[in-house]
Amino acid sequence: MTEKIPDDIKKDLEKAADLHQRATSDYAKCLEFSKLMSDLLARLEDAGCHRTADRVMGILLDCQPREGAHCDKSTLVGEKMKKF
Repeated sequence: MTEKIPDDIKKDLEKAADLHQRATSDYAKCLEFSKLMSDLLARLEDAGCHRTADRVMGILLDCQPREGAHCDKSTLVGEKMKKF
């Protein structure tokens, strides 16, 4: 059965995907991406979209913003974001 993801969450998932493309070398954008994904996780759980929430959780587990360092897992996270 396919989950019915609310339109506002879909828009924010698209925003997060676009943001991640710019975040790999910008710490502030990386933090913004991580915060947005954390917010989306809570909203997805509240909406009962548990399968999608699990996918977001998987991304958050790999997303660890570090100031002054290039993201080691940007390619992995980017590939996961493309699947949305």
